[in-house]
Amino acid sequence: MTFTVIDSASAMRAALAAPDAERGDLLRDMWAPLANMYSFVPGGVDMADVHRQSLGFTTDAGADAVASALAALAVLEEADAWARISAALDAGAHALRDAAPLITVPDITVLLVLGDHTNAHFMEEIRGLSAFGGISGFIVMTVWPTPEVLDRLEAIAVHELHHNVRYSPGGVVWDPATVTVGEQVIAEGLADVFATELYGDRGLTHFVSPATRADDAVVTTVATGLDITGMQHFTAWIHGDASARLFGPEPVGLPTGAGYAAGERIVRDYLDAVGSTAAANVAVATSEIIDHARGPQGLLTSLEN
Repeated sequence: MTFTVIDSASAMRAALAAPDAERGDLLRDMWAPLANMYSFVPGGVDMADVHRQSLGFTTDAGADAVASALAALAVLEEADAWARISAALDAGAHALRDAAPLITVPDITVLLVLGDHTNAHFMEEIRGLSAFGGISGFIVMTVWPTPEVLDRLEAIAVHELHHNVRYSPGGVVWDPATVTVGEQVIAEGLADVFATELYGDRGLTHFVSPATRADDAVVTTVATGLDITGMQHFTAWIHGDASARLFGPEPVGLPTGAGYAAGERIVRDYLDAVGSTAAANVAVATSEIIDHARGPQGLLTSLEN
């Protein structure tokens, strides 16, 4: 088990300082260690496009935007972000192995990237965070270093670690064509609860408002979509209407982060019932949790009555 946290600070500084014509290749070089994350795509992908699609920092919005990004990079460096992420992943891996000795914690390559602060959705709706850890062996954390994000760096890292271990060999098999909305809802709930097991309330994904987390209607609405198949539906059901309008799926009447909120509540209800933890249940079948939620003592049943 080795965690390789890429020295993206120097790579980002080089890309931001370079002439326009050179920036694309420098972004490709920075993302190159993650190229195998997209080995399932016929013909591969352009990693500069991946950077943009991941809401990575813009290189073509003018001198002021570049200056702001360089200043934000300095904030990440002053916060010792890379070392903190590495230490958090070590702590998270030990917690998972202690709770679930049979699981596989893979070698993981981690890329920390500044987000695009000129993107209103990124900054205002999802509050400076877009991260992905759902493919075994790779984690990407795209952030803007607000005080809120800096305070949660460790929690963000272990949230993605939980996903990574869940979908590693010996864990849950994830097929983009057949995966259900319910799987993603439960995965987000487990990852958030796991992060709280290590970091308390800092573990909760911060772009999900307290009001959304407490809203029974959010849970019951998300529950109507749990059996829908295909990852193309995730944006609407997991991230909410604002993200759906931006990325294309039809909105389904949900606030930002609704799937996280519903997942956390459904997962906590299950863990309380069985007297266990999100760490120990990293590879639990989604059907087991949802069946409990729909059962006579489950959360969804209680909310329907």
